[in-house]
Amino acid sequence: MISRAWRLDDGRQTLVLTTTNDRLPQAVYWGPQLPDDEDLQTLHAANIIDVTGGMLDENPDLSLCPEATRSFPGQPGLIVRDTDGTPLLPKFCLKGSEQNGTLTLRYEDTSNGLNLTFFFEVDSDTHVITCQTTLDATRPVHLHWLAAPVLPAPQQSEEVIDVSGRWCGEFQISRTAWSAGMRYRENRTGRTGHEHFPGLLIPTTGTTNTEGECYGFHYGWSGGHKMIAEELQDGRRQIQWGHAARMETEPAMQFKTAQLYITYSDTGLNGCAVSFQRHLRDRIVTWPKPDAPRPVHYNCWEAVYFDHKLPVLKEIADRAAALGAERFVLDDGWFGQRDDDTRSLSDWTVDPRKYPEGLHPLIEHIHGLGMTFGLWFEPEMINEDSDIHRANPHWVLGSEDQTLGRQQKALNMALPEVRDYLYDRMSTILKDNEIDYIKWDHNRVLPMPDAAQTRGSYVLIDRLRADFPEVEVESCASGGGRIDFGILARTQRVWLSDSNDALERLRIQHDAALFLPLAVTGSHVGPRVCHTSGRTLDISFRSWVAAQRHMGFEMDPRELTDHEARVLSEVTAWWKHNRDWMTKADILRLDSADPAVIAEQQLARDGTKFAVFAGKAATSAQIAPRPLRLTDLDADAMYVIRLVNRDTAPTLSRGPTALKSQELTLSGAYLMRHGVTLPWSFPERMWVVEGERI
Repeated sequence: MISRAWRLDDGRQTLVLTTTNDRLPQAVYWGPQLPDDEDLQTLHAANIIDVTGGMLDENPDLSLCPEATRSFPGQPGLIVRDTDGTPLLPKFCLKGSEQNGTLTLRYEDTSNGLNLTFFFEVDSDTHVITCQTTLDATRPVHLHWLAAPVLPAPQQSEEVIDVSGRWCGEFQISRTAWSAGMRYRENRTGRTGHEHFPGLLIPTTGTTNTEGECYGFHYGWSGGHKMIAEELQDGRRQIQWGHAARMETEPAMQFKTAQLYITYSDTGLNGCAVSFQRHLRDRIVTWPKPDAPRPVHYNCWEAVYFDHKLPVLKEIADRAAALGAERFVLDDGWFGQRDDDTRSLSDWTVDPRKYPEGLHPLIEHIHGLGMTFGLWFEPEMINEDSDIHRANPHWVLGSEDQTLGRQQKALNMALPEVRDYLYDRMSTILKDNEIDYIKWDHNRVLPMPDAAQTRGSYVLIDRLRADFPEVEVESCASGGGRIDFGILARTQRVWLSDSNDALERLRIQHDAALFLPLAVTGSHVGPRVCHTSGRTLDISFRSWVAAQRHMGFEMDPRELTDHEARVLSEVTAWWKHNRDWMTKADILRLDSADPAVIAEQQLARDGTKFAVFAGKAATSAQIAPRPLRLTDLDADAMYVIRLVNRDTAPTLSRGPTALKSQELTLSGAYLMRHGVTLPWSFPERMWVVEGERI
């Protein structure tokens, strides 16, 4: 007999929690929506696995916080020590619960003076469940590990999909087969990290991008984190997420995990991806101007680096505006004595050598071109060669002899005086200049993981956002080193990668779309010869890859030929024409029959139009293109499709492929079951197809 049961539904998925004898609850069901009249007591009984030789007489609960004291054989959900360092082995019992739109479960261990609270909130529109665990104590205790609500993984799965990466190679998908033991990933860099994006997908056997079942997780925290996917000897599987172990360096009376976002899909990986995209864009990000179109960016970094000359910047701005840019971002090099990356970080005053009249002449020129103005900061960092370091060396996080990163150290953001100093300097710049955008960088890992550092950064950003609500913030950290739902609750854009190589970006964007929508994902047209890869790529390919996301430019526009300027202007105009619906569209990864083709379909929320981007990343094994199946269309509806960039077909494409010369009217059933037949192309090219339901 169960003593209590709770059920959460959102129209697509059901999560059922039950408890026996008021012990910690366990998730006995998570999957497709159950009938309203499902008997939860019977469901609980049906979930119990058998006991045989070599086992305990009762299987320990795989609860929301597995307890070592109840003989749980796997990773416990809580490891805590008393004030004097004595290990505690808590045993929690139900104290109370409230369910009214959200679900709160309260448990206590009176003998150890501990309380554990689980929180769940269901979003029936995005189909994301948000959950969190809180530990309270009657006196300061030392926390080693606290997991967000622990959930079982499906038995029908053969692998887990998580995300690794590196600088200029973010969002690399890793697939690991289930086996007895743990898949243990821990990020101890102190920021979200290129290496360990806090996301996990668990597909069932046979699942693809567009078909099958999948379970998705994202841990919304910008510091170090830990993920465990563990299979016990009895066959059960658990998923745990939390801050990296020992990140809480001081004893305290309360500890909270970050919010864990979970979702179930019966439409392949795309179902999880769309839920995360919508939830991030529509629930988490706070938009300063929610009805304003996303502006085309121009960032001057790869054009001038630290060599700031006002006449040159004005000329570059003129050309960027002529190409279609609507926001000009002045990157690193405008402050202190910042002539290279060895000095002046934290000296946030305008360099009078480069800008004797301040930033006003440049800003006025940019506003005169119809563009808004953005400015680069790296608030959490400091150079040894800086006035602030010389005056306040004790503000530095970590030891005096630590290894530098990009010639810099990190400021201790847990110190209120550090945050106050940064706020004063940054707010002065924002008050004295008409700035509507901050590019907020974080170019090194921390000397050690420290949760107080992340919380301090959050406090500073929150304070600036409260006082300057019209200013948009981009999260950059050597590219994609700080991307997560925690930082995006405070920012509106991420710099996905420092690589402006369109071929690399094609893959990075494709995999990042498992979690990120277009609206927050910056993508820029880089130089003809990429500064990070040395690769030379055609302007059409570079432009269309940038047009897949929040579009911008980051080359020196003075290098463009007339042909390149014309192509870039045309693609930019196309993006502006379509951005209103694309910003709110679902990005659906397509199952390409040709592994050389990386393809996606951006589908309007009302299903009336779509755009397909089919990028050819390598030479195909076969001669002719294989048909590309679309997804999530109305099988009975008719669609008009056209090849947007048909004029770029090479002369070696000499057959009568219909899309090269005309619009086609085809059924959704045909487009999804047979697919679109595209013309032949060289590698490092992109076909773009528009579709509209009639």
